[in-house]
Amino acid sequence: MTKVLITGCGTGFGHEVAMRLAEKGFDVIASVEIWAQVQTLKRQAERRGVRLQVEKLDVTDDGDRRKALSWGVEVLVNNAGVGEGGSTLDIPGANIRREFETNVTGPLLLTQGIAKQMVKRGKGRIVWVSSREGLNVNPFTGIYAASKHAIEAIAETMAMELQEFGVEVATVNPGPFLTGFNDRMFQTWQSWEDDPSERLFDYSKLAFPRAQFDPEPVFATMTAVAAGEVDAFRNLEPKSMIEETKHLQQVPWERRTTDGLGTRPAQLQSSYDMQPETMVAV
Repeated sequence: MTKVLITGCGTGFGHEVAMRLAEKGFDVIASVEIWAQVQTLKRQAERRGVRLQVEKLDVTDDGDRRKALSWGVEVLVNNAGVGEGGSTLDIPGANIRREFETNVTGPLLLTQGIAKQMVKRGKGRIVWVSSREGLNVNPFTGIYAASKHAIEAIAETMAMELQEFGVEVATVNPGPFLTGFNDRMFQTWQSWEDDPSERLFDYSKLAFPRAQFDPEPVFATMTAVAAGEVDAFRNLEPKSMIEETKHLQQVPWERRTTDGLGTRPAQLQSSYDMQPETMVAV
């Protein structure tokens, strides 16, 4: 059986995709950030009727990363990540550093060792769970988007660098899906160690600025990409947002520094108008 390591399986996309890959017959190593999540996930897998090898793997911990090198990973799904909501001008330095350590530096260091094992075998698959925010931006998610833009650069470069060695690289780019992740991003300000009087915005009045989709399409696509059933490099969900995403990638080429100066952008105002956990109307 092909051995798959998925990081960040305590909740959200990683949790469900680990279950689905196990149901497909893959040998799944489902990793979680902290020890308290290990037994919980084992019980959930048992109730689901699947077998998971559940491991504690904090991608920012060097010891945990070294431990993973003994697992014989053939497919790596870099799913673990955190989201820090807030203005690029307000988020404290410690929170910025944690965002990049968890979303970029830790996963990349984990991947370096595992990818070299794949090179020796002459085959393997690496899936980076990026985001639509790796291609576009929204107000108050700029630091998170920056970390995902970094993942895009790493994944695209890695695909070129590993091509001759027979190792595949792909990205999955979820848009706004209702898993709780996006709404948690807009609560992190409550633990900032800063001077609230210096903030540009009152975060108690803000919410994630978009309505969110049912996550089923991401579960299906991530599972298919990890299983090798889809060979596209970039896999954005929902597919209904692909054209909007491509259009917004062109907007900065036409933007002027004086556009709308002195006024609040509609995108930013939507954070004031939106209610948390708003589903996309079907």
